[in-house]
Amino acid sequence: MMRRYAVIGTGHRAQMYVDSMLADHADVAEIVAWCEPNPVRTDYFDDLVRASGRTSVPVRYAPDQIEQMVAERLVDAVIVTSPDHTHAEVATRAMRAGADVIIEKPLTTDLAGSRHFIEALEDTGRSLVLTFNYRYAPRNAALKDVVASGEIGEVTSVHFEWLLDTMHGSDYFRRWHRERDRSGGLLVHNASHHFDLVNWWLDDFPSRVFASGGLRFYGDENARARGLGKRPERGTTTPPSHDPFALDLRDDPRLKALYLDAEHHDGYLRDRDPFAPGITIEDNMSVLVDYTRGASLTYSLNTHSPWEGYRVGINGTEGRVELDVVERGSLLPRPDGRRDLDASKTGHVDAPGELRPRSQRILVQRHWEASREVEITGGEGAHGGGDAQMLADLFRGPAPDPLGRPAGYKDGLRSVVVGIAATSSLHIGLPVRIDDLGLDLA
Repeated sequence: MMRRYAVIGTGHRAQMYVDSMLADHADVAEIVAWCEPNPVRTDYFDDLVRASGRTSVPVRYAPDQIEQMVAERLVDAVIVTSPDHTHAEVATRAMRAGADVIIEKPLTTDLAGSRHFIEALEDTGRSLVLTFNYRYAPRNAALKDVVASGEIGEVTSVHFEWLLDTMHGSDYFRRWHRERDRSGGLLVHNASHHFDLVNWWLDDFPSRVFASGGLRFYGDENARARGLGKRPERGTTTPPSHDPFALDLRDDPRLKALYLDAEHHDGYLRDRDPFAPGITIEDNMSVLVDYTRGASLTYSLNTHSPWEGYRVGINGTEGRVELDVVERGSLLPRPDGRRDLDASKTGHVDAPGELRPRSQRILVQRHWEASREVEITGGEGAHGGGDAQMLADLFRGPAPDPLGRPAGYKDGLRSVVVGIAATSSLHIGLPVRIDDLGLDLA
């Protein structure tokens, strides 16, 4: 059955959903409306719709017209890809107007937003789906399968280290994510993916959180301390900059169309220097999480690593399982001296003889036994190969899944509450008990 969708927020992230509805799932999904204040960005997506062969483009609405949009366009569901701080308002308004919601992580950025979601869901009975695509990555699903099988016994502790390299990591400090009141900080925006994975792997939820961290690499004070000299306000300059941290929007047609050509409407600069003043989030974070059944998590996030990937070790009463992932082994300039802009690209920048080539490996070792490697099948494409299957579940309905990969609003709460509690802990210097936050995670 064909369902009618509206997209709220037509920035870079929206394209994954739009492309999917125009191609693989065009027989079951129709885009009937955009909700976006910047007309240049809707022009860009209108062009995509026309290029797909559709005879009509979606109708445009402003953010203050969500209720009108749902009613006039007979919207079945909205896809929310607007900035994080808007999620609670726009999604709950759409639910109260009669639409289901598909929403990008994080669910929201604060406790008030969490409570708005709970109230709207209870009042309306609408459906809300979180797009935790990392659950669908074959390597993460294979790790879930090992833990669920009981091969390592009852889980006692998890160590999870996530490394963002200086291409991907610096991008958070160019965009609106650099402002805590818009993103909640990276423990909310970025790490909610990671906290969801741990919650899902353990089939448990957090009880207490303690965190430490700070802004130690990016920002104007760190630039001065390291003697980086005078910095430009932005990366798109004339003549072009060859600074490795500069993002020139003219080098990428999509970024140019969505942001450089659109900035005169709203003043949003997509290419700010990551060492410019005004950053209010951390770039190095460490978190300790206790779980209700007794396991504990030690987690770290670094945003200026020379390579990108993650390492997970899960200890159990009968052994240990380890997952090691190298998504990008190094960042090297192209022959022309420039650097790639797309932070999602992997593999192609590995050097000949690279000691850290792109790779993924799961090892299981029970007590008193030799280790064995777990086969990981698939894994091509964005987010470790998880996007395609997740999109199929979103638009065609989830197939029976013993691993429970589709995520609902409780999963969204359980992940974001770790980031919210961790951010609070950073500021007060004390652990935060989840029960004290007044949210029902069970």
